[in-house]
Amino acid sequence: MKNAVTQAFEKYFQDSPLYIIRAPGRVNLIGEHTDYNDGFVLPMTIDRAVWIALRPRADYQVFIHSLDFPYPAAFNLKAITHQKGWSKYAKGVAWALQEAGFHPTGWEGVISSDIPIGAGLSSSAALEMAVAKAFSMVSGWKFEPGIMARIGQRAENEWVGANTGIMDQLVSAAGQANHALLIDCRDLSIQPIPLPNETAVVVMDTATRHSHTASGYNERREECEAAANFLGVSHLRDVSLEEFNMRASNLDELLRRRARHVITENARVLQAANAMSANGAAQMGKLMNASHVSMRDDFEITNDELNIMVNLAQSQPGCFGARMTGGGFGGCAVALVQANTANAFVSSVHAAYQKATNLTPNIFVCQATKGAETVR
Repeated sequence: MKNAVTQAFEKYFQDSPLYIIRAPGRVNLIGEHTDYNDGFVLPMTIDRAVWIALRPRADYQVFIHSLDFPYPAAFNLKAITHQKGWSKYAKGVAWALQEAGFHPTGWEGVISSDIPIGAGLSSSAALEMAVAKAFSMVSGWKFEPGIMARIGQRAENEWVGANTGIMDQLVSAAGQANHALLIDCRDLSIQPIPLPNETAVVVMDTATRHSHTASGYNERREECEAAANFLGVSHLRDVSLEEFNMRASNLDELLRRRARHVITENARVLQAANAMSANGAAQMGKLMNASHVSMRDDFEITNDELNIMVNLAQSQPGCFGARMTGGGFGGCAVALVQANTANAFVSSVHAAYQKATNLTPNIFVCQATKGAETVR
């Protein structure tokens, strides 16, 4: 990817780029739909990323060629307007930076990504963090992961229209190699958590797709807010499992199931972080399996293909656990497997899923990488 954006930049601009930036996607090991409930999540970056080769401009124009889409992002920082397509993410970041008191300046470059779009691997958040990193380089401010993650989240929420939480942007901005991140989404504190020894994380793309703005994502958030309001708290993070069990019968049945997922999922995330820190792969796997059941039955964000993929993964030798990952309604599942069985696992699940669904999945072992960075 680095070579691709560099060569394309040289072709378009007859010069070498001044900066090359990468921002990774992520896979969430456990903790789904807990971030906007001020809860806990345990994502890790993956070795797939958005790359930008760029140079500053002397004016307030931004022009970004895309190697993945047939049209560029082109806009004036003095007059940013809404536009459909991938450019809305770049525009949203510029707008959110200005709203936060930053003074972004112009640049031009080439962008590309090998993160599957709409698969639940945070391609949009990686794009936002790559663009924020680009603006920080040409405009002369320090890229602070927590601050820039908030910028990306605001762009996603208020410009793009997807009411997402902070997890995706923060892990893309602050990821650490060979570690997952335990994130407290209330105060944005981060604790690196090592993966259990001799394990591998496998991403399993079902070849079905979701859209945060078109799926039930925003609806689920509204349901969580309604449940929190009924329980007298600002966020479901503030309801203990004991209190929930005492008061659950008073909740509407639908809201009860939504709240139960979030409250039990927060507990599972903390248990998972402890299990991973203690090299407890088997316990981590059990928690992943329980998380999938909760998302399937209480939060209702899986689909048939995700359930098939997870069931197939869980039945393979060497698999500790598997679950849906991401916003849901399609996209990816994730599995924790014995490292020495990973290649056989990928082959077996690929063949079995294709036979069961007539869909061709994209299944790959991933490594945790550093968060958004300038590589040149």
